[in-house]
Amino acid sequence: MKKTVYYRSLFYVLGLLVLALGLILNTKAGLGVSPIISVAYSISEIFHYNFGNTTLALYSLFVLIQMVLHLIRTRNADAASRNILAHAEKIDRRLLLFMDFLQIPLSLVFTRFMNLFSSAIPEFPEDFGRTEQGVALRILVLLLAVILTGIGAAMSLNMRLIPNPGDGIVQALSDCVGKSVGLTKNCFDLFNILLTTTLSLTLAGHLVGIGIGTILAMIGVGRTIAVFNRLFQEKMARAAGVERQKRQEGGGN
Repeated sequence: MKKTVYYRSLFYVLGLLVLALGLILNTKAGLGVSPIISVAYSISEIFHYNFGNTTLALYSLFVLIQMVLHLIRTRNADAASRNILAHAEKIDRRLLLFMDFLQIPLSLVFTRFMNLFSSAIPEFPEDFGRTEQGVALRILVLLLAVILTGIGAAMSLNMRLIPNPGDGIVQALSDCVGKSVGLTKNCFDLFNILLTTTLSLTLAGHLVGIGIGTILAMIGVGRTIAVFNRLFQEKMARAAGVERQKRQEGGGN
């Protein structure tokens, strides 16, 4: 029992660290940031705010939206059922909202690590991308960022603890609209790209944070998660003691 708790905590924390590193490397490549943080990145660049603090503010907004969506969904369910389980449903609602709230302190810790990685990893010189070697190195860093982001997201999500707000809001939207998580994720990423484009063109007069890296992240992170899960999810789940829960939630697949 203690061994599985240890592995579950280790995989979860390590996943969040790898995810934070991947997101920061995406920004350092200078080819466009991940869609989920593009709004925070553009605002921090335009107004010269701290990137980690701006991301924390955005994540807190995501959590508030999740709470509203969960309240709407659970109240609609209560009105539809009106059965003897109504009291239990209210308890489940409180637990659900409490789990949503815990994403805020998680975001505080997560964004501090983003600030740490951002300070430790140097920026590319402005003229570095003009040479073939510079372009090649930027692309290499971008590919590494996409891979690390996918691996970090998969590791933390597979442990079924408190989700990162960027993943939590996608799940909440998916539950409310009745569409798959994959489709909802693509639509949400596209919304963030459009919002970032609008903000940067309006406030800065040019694109900020949007580039080939944004598109590659939108496509590549999901593929990385799929490959990583195919290779390692079952082994990690068994070591962390979440295999039974995975099978129950996945319908035995």
